[in-house]
Amino acid sequence: MKQVEVLRLFLVSFRAFQQKKNPIAMSTESYDYKAIDAVVNIWTEEALQQRPGWGNDFFSGKMRADAGMIGNPIPLEKMLEMLDEAGIDKAFLIAAHSGRPGLPGCYHMPYEVVAKACEQYPGRFYGLAGIDPFDGMNGVKAFEDAVTNMGFVGAHLYPHWFELAPDHRKYYPFYAKCWELGVPIQMQVGQSMVYSPDFPCQSVGRPIALDPVACDFPELKLIGIHVGIPWHDEMIAMAWKHKNIYIGCDAHRPKYWPQSFTHYINSFGQDKVIFGTDFPVLPFQRTVADIDNLGLKPEARRKLMRDNTVRIYGLKD
Repeated sequence: MKQVEVLRLFLVSFRAFQQKKNPIAMSTESYDYKAIDAVVNIWTEEALQQRPGWGNDFFSGKMRADAGMIGNPIPLEKMLEMLDEAGIDKAFLIAAHSGRPGLPGCYHMPYEVVAKACEQYPGRFYGLAGIDPFDGMNGVKAFEDAVTNMGFVGAHLYPHWFELAPDHRKYYPFYAKCWELGVPIQMQVGQSMVYSPDFPCQSVGRPIALDPVACDFPELKLIGIHVGIPWHDEMIAMAWKHKNIYIGCDAHRPKYWPQSFTHYINSFGQDKVIFGTDFPVLPFQRTVADIDNLGLKPEARRKLMRDNTVRIYGLKD
């Protein structure tokens, strides 16, 4: 066995040993690059005032997020400190459009809330504009304004909140506008949860529903976030089939990722997956530590944590 391979195996074993001793120690390992978290919820006092009351119980209950963190606003300055501790340089903040306002548990995060954060810390925060298919062409115009005049770098969609699968015709005007503007669109795939007890949502985000969208818009960059669990292999198949379908690895702790997904990131899919946490669902530092404990190839880790997002979103590195 070559000496380089022996050294690599030793480092992987040593990393696993260190991780058992201190689960977050590896998140401070030094690299010549910093990560980009492509899926982050803004948690300032202003943002929390826009969110409905179900959030605290949901995040700290079913999702097992830190209850102390969930229940309190996180100023932008504090979030930046947390990102720095985890070795994360940039974060994409979501102006989520979760259902139709007026229905139980539904809300729209105003674009202005995220835009102000991005203006305050340019180069650290970037905005993703949520879409509501029921807003029709008025929503398309508002989305276009968010990209062209407010600096947003892409779209964001929760299909389950509207109980419309990703290939539904009501999304197509937004897909066309994303294609025209040259910006990617993220959307949750896989199982959705019951977020608000008053408004349970069906899990309509089967990854296979991206297939007709990619066939109709082959140049549109489609990112299936939340891994696609329990249909993660179906999500991998879609990313393998289509040049511009990608996967976001957020919302599911890397320690428990399916083996096929970890293998995909480390092998033939290393150009296809982008890093995210869905903070505060996953904490920044622990998530990075979990990934460092997977024993990824150095080039695969770099692509996952930074390079793929830079390329897909056309960022200046």
